[in-house]
Formats: sequence, structure tokens, C-alpha cells
Amino acid sequence: MDIRKLKKLIELVEDSGIAELEITEGEESVRIGRYPPASSQPAQPPMNYQMPPQQAPAAPDTAAGGSEAGSAGAGDEDPAESGHVVRSPMVGTFYRAPAPEAKAFVEVGDTVGSSDTLCIIEAMKMLNQIEAEVAGEIVKILVENGQPVEYDQPLFVVK
Repeated sequence: MDIRKLKKLIELVEDSGIAELEITEGEESVRIGRYPPASSQPAQPPMNYQMPPQQAPAAPDTAAGGSEAGSAGAGDEDPAESGHVVRSPMVGTFYRAPAPEAKAFVEVGDTVGSSDTLCIIEAMKMLNQIEAEVAGEIVKILVENGQPVEYDQPLFVVK
């Protein structure tokens, strides 16, 4: 098959909305696809992915006081008693600073005003600044840098 014909076919696939084109001319055959076959892509999570902490709001786990259950379970219950809880407005990855080597937006003990930036949540390659809803002092930071967060997950406690 002529290389010019192949180039035209590739352009046709790119310009149209079709996912795949297969043409046979005599004994020659060519298949042009926009996406690689599903079997060629391994179904593995990224190497730097970390499982989020257990989010189950079960009373026995929070009362047990274990280190892992304590951080997730107590984070859901204790902050409401000690101040205003800033929650994640979306699912994404939590970042405390604008860049890996940069200083964190806030630390425990910092005073913030309403609408001050507290962190960034990356969702679908978009960086979303999360702002303080109330003025006060940062009492707790409930999420580790780079950790995946869920919708409505507690992030900070402001008092």
C-alpha cells in the first residue's frame, strides 16, 4: 500500500470521530485505530498511589483508639467539638504547598482569615485552591501531603 494513502487514512481517522478504520486491498490489509487495544494496557494502579485511610464511620472503630482508626475515626468526630471543620469539596489529591519544594500554605498554629488559601486539591489535572471558610487558628491538619481525599472528607480544623 502506498505511504501517501496511509497518511491520508490516518488524517481521515484523526479528523473524523471514528475510533478505528480497517481497509483491505487484495492481499494487503491495514488497521488504523485512535486508541491502543485494551489488552495491551496493563490494568495496574500508578506506582505512587496510596490507599486512603479507612473512612467507615463505625462507632466501635473510633472507640478502639488504634493509631490508624484513631486518625480517621477521631478525625471525623473530635474536630467538630474543637472548632470549624474545613471539608474537601471534591475528590482528588491533597497538597499542602503550591510546589513540592515550596513552603506549605498553612501550619498548625497559623492564623488564617476567611478566604485565605489552605491547600490545593488536584482533580483531573486541575489544581483547585481550597480557602478557609472562617477566620481563626489552624488547630489540626487531618490529611497528609499527597494523600488522595474523598468528597466531604475533613481536611483542617480551624478554631
